[in-house]
Amino acid sequence: MKTSANLAQDYLSAVEREASALPADRRQELLADLAEHIEVTRAERPDAAISDILTELGDPRTIAETALSEAGSTTAGAWAPRGIGAPARRGKVHPLVPLLMLTLPFLVAAILPQAPAAQFFSTVFRIIGAVLLCTSVHWTAVQKATGVLLTAVLPTVAISIWILSSSAPSGGTPAHLANLATIALLTGTATWLWRIRRA
Repeated sequence: MKTSANLAQDYLSAVEREASALPADRRQELLADLAEHIEVTRAERPDAAISDILTELGDPRTIAETALSEAGSTTAGAWAPRGIGAPARRGKVHPLVPLLMLTLPFLVAAILPQAPAAQFFSTVFRIIGAVLLCTSVHWTAVQKATGVLLTAVLPTVAISIWILSSSAPSGGTPAHLANLATIALLTGTATWLWRIRRA
């Protein structure tokens, strides 16, 4: 059976493996911060199981991904494990802004299909929303890529195929159903992004 020290060492080794792309000094700093946090938490809560403490710290891969994503945009020492001292990075744009820009313009364009200005501004605002999502600090790179794919790329491709296809059903009802399906996709994706955002 593994001791507490072995479990902690295995955890730190996993973080080190996952963060191998970090510069050596940043990686060692990250590991030192984690080791210190583990020791402080064990001293403050001697009855807590080491596995619970490690679970609270988070998955080694997630910690490494966070450190890697912040490596180029924070000063040395700005990263800290979840729940300790260093303040979280704050984005300049509220996370709700890109989500609204990716969803509401499509709704307006669907309500006003005969207004060219609505279509134009819908496209512009959705592009801006995608850019803001991609540059936000509130999501990981995978989450951003998934968000852009589901809220910008997929609907645009589907609409383009619909417009250019001679086999698309004619009449208002199929178009309304397609718009409702697209709005449901955009709303669902925006809700998912809002729930998983980082502070």
